[in-house]
Amino acid sequence: MFSQYFGHYLLNRELITREQLADALEFQKSVHVKFGVIAVDEEYMTPVQVEEVHEKQKQMDKRFGEIAVELGYLTNEQVDKLISSQKQGHLFLAQALVNRGYMTIEQFADALNDYKRENSLSDDQFEAIRNGSIELLVENILDVKDIEKKAKFGQYLSLFAKSMIRFIDDQVFLEIAKLEDKYPESWLVRQEILGNAPLFTAIDVSEEVFLHMASIYAEEELTEIDEFAEDAVSEFLNLHNGIYLVNMSNWGTELTMNPQEVIKNATVSGDTFLVSVNTSKGSFQLILSDKPEKVSVVH
Repeated sequence: MFSQYFGHYLLNRELITREQLADALEFQKSVHVKFGVIAVDEEYMTPVQVEEVHEKQKQMDKRFGEIAVELGYLTNEQVDKLISSQKQGHLFLAQALVNRGYMTIEQFADALNDYKRENSLSDDQFEAIRNGSIELLVENILDVKDIEKKAKFGQYLSLFAKSMIRFIDDQVFLEIAKLEDKYPESWLVRQEILGNAPLFTAIDVSEEVFLHMASIYAEEELTEIDEFAEDAVSEFLNLHNGIYLVNMSNWGTELTMNPQEVIKNATVSGDTFLVSVNTSKGSFQLILSDKPEKVSVVH
């Protein structure tokens, strides 16, 4: 996930072009190997065991290796070896940019140092982010003054990024968004979380990205937004929110949630917080509010 953030940092500072970034990220995507694939290749696990772990990840916020160890399929030593086999994503990005002549290795290293300095990151924080700490990465971009609200949104967004990476698109990255014009054909998938820490959650997405998400989650190519496609995207939001409720319960807060709803060309207004979720096929807006009573949805 860090490579997507850092790639756009390079783009925003005009060190590379949009075309060069797209080319480099595509290269990285082609060489990044998922944890379960490596485990099977090393003959540590069977494909059936890998699929069981993937199903468990739909119920809890845990890494593949953690669940595999709990199930007795991997040892901690084997997990450490598999992690080292995956390598660091930003190194693939550096390799692509240097190999294609877009940057020199010195320019890449200088830009890394600039990124670290501009974001006021300690050595330990920077190393944790480069090694995949989504929590620190989200905290670094989350510009919310209210400490309690920042913690709440940070927990939700960190988990949402993990859910997107695990179930939809491993090229995802988040940005704080501004209110933008509606997509020509947009779809809103909403679900309200109820209890002592209520939360309004919704995905506002174009038809193209909706079908991208639906096709991946349904594991088949979908070409139109029908009931099956709607069920796929709404079930993804429901699955994610379900894991969020489990996490909150583990932290001592019991919550429930209403059924999810899919609405075409709806408008959301009120006390909301917007996040742009960028995928390999385009972006969508994640809409959150810790004051659901102050949010209105117009069909």
